[in-house]
Amino acid sequence: MPLAPEVDADTLDPAVIEARRAAVSDAVARIRAIEAEDGVTRPALDKICEVLVDLAAQGELYDREHFPDPDPDAPARLYVLSEDDGGRFPLYLTCSRPGGRVPPHNHTTWAVVVGLSGEEENRLYDRTDGGEGPGHATLEQTRQVVLGGGDALAMMPDDIHSVHTPGNEVRRHFHMYGLSLEKLPERIFYDLENQTCKFMPANPKIVRVAHA
Repeated sequence: MPLAPEVDADTLDPAVIEARRAAVSDAVARIRAIEAEDGVTRPALDKICEVLVDLAAQGELYDREHFPDPDPDAPARLYVLSEDDGGRFPLYLTCSRPGGRVPPHNHTTWAVVVGLSGEEENRLYDRTDGGEGPGHATLEQTRQVVLGGGDALAMMPDDIHSVHTPGNEVRRHFHMYGLSLEKLPERIFYDLENQTCKFMPANPKIVRVAHA
């Protein structure tokens, strides 16, 4: 995975790095316990949201010095903050420039989004053609949720959403999943205009840094 070349880890405050690692480790441990006890249910995901909202309250641990915004010619970055063996419980710090968007898609695993700064607009959809796999597909938008700092949204494996970054500020949010985005070959994304869908490729914007 690519590194963020503008970051010199030797210049970063080791106390901040240690505090961030401790906070993330504690949050992920709590989330593992929630899933183990409650399974993958909407009430369980609500509890996971609460854990990540608490983590987002320590926003100073995820500043631009440690995790720079994407370059103007690269609309987004997903920094890996934590990931268990086998790709379980990955936590990403997503950074997206205004105007960025991801077409409607599912995840095939649970997903939780929590805001740090900037806005993320999520549009939620139901599939209406009766199908499940790739091919012809139609969607109906059911709601729209705009997430700012401290806001949260949870999604079950089959939920469908699109992501948009409105406004003038780079959006910095947590995205957490039951399994790494690199291990989800059955995800489907949708072309609303042409009423089709197909399997979604692995995300090329994932960045791993030694100081996470």
